[in-house]
Amino acid sequence: MNRIELLAPARDLETGLAAIDCGADAVYIGAARFGAREAAGNSLEAIEQLSAYAHVYWAKVYAVVNTLLYDEELPAAVALIHRLYQVGVDALIIQDLGLLECDLPPLPLIASTQMHNHTPERVKFLEGVGFQRAILARELNLEQIRAIRLQTTLELECFIHGALCVSYSGQCYLSYAIGGRSGNRGQCAQSCRQPYSLADRDSKAIQAPRYLLSLRDLNLTASLGDLLKAGVTSFKIEGRLKDRSYVTNIVSHYRRELDRLLEGSPDRPSSSGRCTYTFIPDPLKTFNRGYTSYFLRGRGEPVASPDTPKSTGEPLGKVKSLDRSSFSLDREAAILPGDGLCFFDQDGELAGAAVYRVVGRKIYLDSLEGLRLGTQVYRNHDRLFQAALEKDPAQRKIAVTFQLEETPSGFRLAAQDEDGNRASFDLECEKIPAEKPEVARASVEKQLQKTGGTEFACRQVEFILQIPYFIPVSALNALRRGALAALAHGREQNRPRPAGGILPNAIPFPEKKLTYLGNVLNQKAAAFYRRHGVTSIAPAAESGLDMHGLKVMTTKYCLKYQLGACPKEPEATRLNEPLSLVNEHGEIFPLRFNCALCQMEVYRK
Repeated sequence: MNRIELLAPARDLETGLAAIDCGADAVYIGAARFGAREAAGNSLEAIEQLSAYAHVYWAKVYAVVNTLLYDEELPAAVALIHRLYQVGVDALIIQDLGLLECDLPPLPLIASTQMHNHTPERVKFLEGVGFQRAILARELNLEQIRAIRLQTTLELECFIHGALCVSYSGQCYLSYAIGGRSGNRGQCAQSCRQPYSLADRDSKAIQAPRYLLSLRDLNLTASLGDLLKAGVTSFKIEGRLKDRSYVTNIVSHYRRELDRLLEGSPDRPSSSGRCTYTFIPDPLKTFNRGYTSYFLRGRGEPVASPDTPKSTGEPLGKVKSLDRSSFSLDREAAILPGDGLCFFDQDGELAGAAVYRVVGRKIYLDSLEGLRLGTQVYRNHDRLFQAALEKDPAQRKIAVTFQLEETPSGFRLAAQDEDGNRASFDLECEKIPAEKPEVARASVEKQLQKTGGTEFACRQVEFILQIPYFIPVSALNALRRGALAALAHGREQNRPRPAGGILPNAIPFPEKKLTYLGNVLNQKAAAFYRRHGVTSIAPAAESGLDMHGLKVMTTKYCLKYQLGACPKEPEATRLNEPLSLVNEHGEIFPLRFNCALCQMEVYRK
């Protein structure tokens, strides 16, 4: 049996609590410093509160300390990690291997996707030095994931939803090369979401300025079963900058999908409790740039979002009729005042407005400017759906069975939860035979099932009594409260607490030479690699390297393929190469194409 984990992002305490309520088996959250999303930092007090709440359901909290570190930052980072251990986090996500040369607490180590975990050899090495999990590169296909699974017993974590980095994670220096803001330091300026034109050898524009490096969002709903079979045990939702509503919707969606797949399977969720929802989750109704399965099944489907880096939301239909003040669509859609609609105008720019009136099929917007017959219309704000997310969208309860028996001086109520934990509470009281046995039994069952605001839900009440008794409501309440309190205490005592730690050894790293792409920014990291057989180590880009003439991005996304010019495809268009990207400031980024590996490389001129 595998314990299958749904892993959710937590921008802050509120978002993390919502993720747990909606069924996340674990959440990942950044502390005040050293996380790869600098704008998503949290206090130790907030992380402690989140950990305490998650642990009620045996869910886990992973602390993100996954930036590259300067030498002078290492002592503060290590001190922070010790404090994170003290406030109850369950594992540590890191990128900088210099930390493995430091005195860390016995926390399980998770290798950030920023470490470029894309081959069996690299992942096997991580297992050998003490990591318990690797977060796989997003670009991997199913066959590559299976190959990694065959080479290691390490837990494998895979992104299943959210924004995509166009570059291999940890291998992008575009933001740093342009403005000094490094993604490896948590400061990415999202240069890939900016407009670029595409120029040929003669500096002639092949493509006018568009968002040529901007990708759609990942959605692997249809592939969860295949990922399970491939050996993935942790299913990760991207989004430490996303708000509570987004996390509520997306976590609820994947919780339902995974539960459906696990039903009847020997595998089970890695935490306790089942969720009920007051809304129907729908990934189209929260932020998305259109969806893709990326390269999980190879090339073929669209992966890019070149028209806009913004959310388009839910496709509703095309404009069928249009007058001065209203329009109608070619199919029915439940649109209400307060909804937000958007569309691409005649210049290809994303436009939109709020709905202020609906009469039959006629829709009235604040502005119809740019709308034409045949235009595809999207809804990027569903007022009613958003309201449902902001109320009380989900409840999570741990199933419990009660067993009522008599004692010489009263009654004992035993409680057993879905994980096999058992506790009991005794109450001394008068034992009064019931005049109406069936009524008395029904009354007892009804009262014991009122678990109120606790984390428990009564699944069954069993009676071990010589004769039916009349038991006052006050006594039943005391029995239930006492049994559940004892059970909650027992659950905390029995909660699995995985430990981990560094394995100091000298097993060889898969490479002997590291360029700046090895991301070695401090002396501890250099010492680590030397101990593992690396003989040549260049400093990381963030050491102050001049990036002119150097590669700033490696991506599996290929503009030649996007333009129908892939030499591996029949009847490919011939382009006047070499090609370059040009940003709005006139900066030039030459492109090279490694067709043997199906990779595009972006350089800084």
